[in-house]
Amino acid sequence: MTRLNRRTVILAGSGAVAGLAAGAVILTRNWPGMTEEAPAPIFARDGLAIRGIDPVAYFDENGPVEGDARHAMDWKGVEWRFASAENRDRFAADPAAFAPRYGGFCAWAVAVKGELYSTQPENWSIVEGRLYLNYNDAVQEKWEADISRFIAEADRRWPGLVAKS
Repeated sequence: MTRLNRRTVILAGSGAVAGLAAGAVILTRNWPGMTEEAPAPIFARDGLAIRGIDPVAYFDENGPVEGDARHAMDWKGVEWRFASAENRDRFAADPAAFAPRYGGFCAWAVAVKGELYSTQPENWSIVEGRLYLNYNDAVQEKWEADISRFIAEADRRWPGLVAKS
């Protein structure tokens, strides 16, 4: 399993962005893999996905990087910010490749509790080329204990959570 997360990056000498405050939920349609009829939630605070963090940077910079309003775009009714126009354009070409799984909600909470919890941009993992976010350091540690099982369970529960939204 290919895995990258905050701990592996920190151990390699890279830093991470400080945590941001809790936020609100915005409901949107057409999350990758969902139909037009099925609404899919995206975690957003003040209308910003990932609290304004550039989703492409997790893949290129090995961690969260603050996005810039000058390089923003709307996707699924939420504003996504990027550190550069190049990152914005890459996201626009294939949003599903860069957007966090489960609408950016806590992957562990989707798996274990079957509920939608907020996330912190510094609590992240990239597994098999997909971005997952978690609620806080303690939850991130639980997530890392059995990521494969949690992904399988979250994948099973996600459609039901989308249907409830």
